[in-house]
Amino acid sequence: MKNKRNFTNLNVNPCKMCMPMGAAIAFKGIENAMMLLHGSQGCSTYIRRHMARHYNEPIDVASSSLSEKGTVYGGAANLKNGLKNVIRLYDPKIIGIATTCLAETIGENIDMIIREFIEEENLNDRHFVPVSTPGYGATQFEGYFQAVRKIIEYLTEETKPNNSINIIVPNITPAEVRFIKDVLKEYEVEYNLIPDFSETLDAPFAYSFSKIPPGGSSFSNIKRAAGARATVEISKLADKAVSPGEYLNDTYKVPLYRCSIPIGLQNNDEFLRILSEVTGREIPDRFAKERGRMLDAMIDSHKYNSEIRAAIFGEPESVYAASRMCLENGILPALISTGSKTSRLQSLLQKQEEMNNLHETPVIIDDTDFETIRELVKQLDVNLLIGHSDGKFITERDGIPLVRYGFPVNDRIGSQRIMFAGYEGSTRFLDLLTNTYLDRKYTTYRNRIYAKYAS
Repeated sequence: MKNKRNFTNLNVNPCKMCMPMGAAIAFKGIENAMMLLHGSQGCSTYIRRHMARHYNEPIDVASSSLSEKGTVYGGAANLKNGLKNVIRLYDPKIIGIATTCLAETIGENIDMIIREFIEEENLNDRHFVPVSTPGYGATQFEGYFQAVRKIIEYLTEETKPNNSINIIVPNITPAEVRFIKDVLKEYEVEYNLIPDFSETLDAPFAYSFSKIPPGGSSFSNIKRAAGARATVEISKLADKAVSPGEYLNDTYKVPLYRCSIPIGLQNNDEFLRILSEVTGREIPDRFAKERGRMLDAMIDSHKYNSEIRAAIFGEPESVYAASRMCLENGILPALISTGSKTSRLQSLLQKQEEMNNLHETPVIIDDTDFETIRELVKQLDVNLLIGHSDGKFITERDGIPLVRYGFPVNDRIGSQRIMFAGYEGSTRFLDLLTNTYLDRKYTTYRNRIYAKYAS
């Protein structure tokens, strides 16, 4: 569904960020890796600022510092000098090179420039991963998966079959990545989790500073992904062109299973069912108890949930997971929106059985902005917002509470520790949604009653 405003081609305060932002997050999940952004210094500053405030960690993103001269005559010299500085200062084994709007607009051939650089410097002990991520091309959602796919394309190779399984994680929190790893340990299975920013973007306190934080997906694990017995890609909305699992399936015939972020009852059931099918193991008893506690929490809160009219916004995968959880708990997702261009979000949601039982059809929009979201929030009488911090201005102007979820959450502490995945995390999420609504209800109902009868 297109934006409902008359000027659909104009976005005011877009509900998205640029492709290089997603690529930067992906490269932070690779062991001993550093990313260089081929473009102006402002682009890398923008990314560092958002990531540092969300993760509360020092974030380094190198830049080729393109200026007017490089824009006119080409930025090859800037890129090569930038790569030299990255190697000298950080000594990474893997260097990701992502492009910006400027580099793409002037037609920089970064693949050729990198090949020249490797020959000139005689570099055979490092790996370079170029990624095309023009800011105008898509959003951070596509940029993230594009980078993960390129990492796998450049670092995997034909290998003997092994017993490991590949787990491709979307842009979730470091705490949620740790949860995924904990589930895999319960299944006692070898795995290649790509990318793994559970430690690199949420590191424990240390007395000494490391330019490249320890942790991340190892080169050996990425390399052996081509021989894994299966890939579980935690994404149903990444297009085939940017899907890492599709590449492994097409190139190395690794069977692909796709599921949603395990938030909500159905999504968790699906995730565990796939793991059991892939590993041949029964679902561990631990999760049966956690599931039962979540069902009990759903019963506790259902009498309030029917009063909640939510607006959900953010990256497509996060929006889909939150929407499914709202639907199964009696919360009406009156507005479901994302800044990415995706018709699949609407088609997937329309398949949900709960949608058929609603007294009101949710409005689902893509490629949208917060001006449109705010207009629809008013029209649809929304009383709860679910999404990242960029929606806070609606709270400031209209008094509708915001439950912060997704990326970026840059006006609160602890964003990297948010854990809504799993049955326990989903229960915590549900309690937060219900209690946030109740807090608004019980602090404003007298004013609403007085206003009603005064008129």
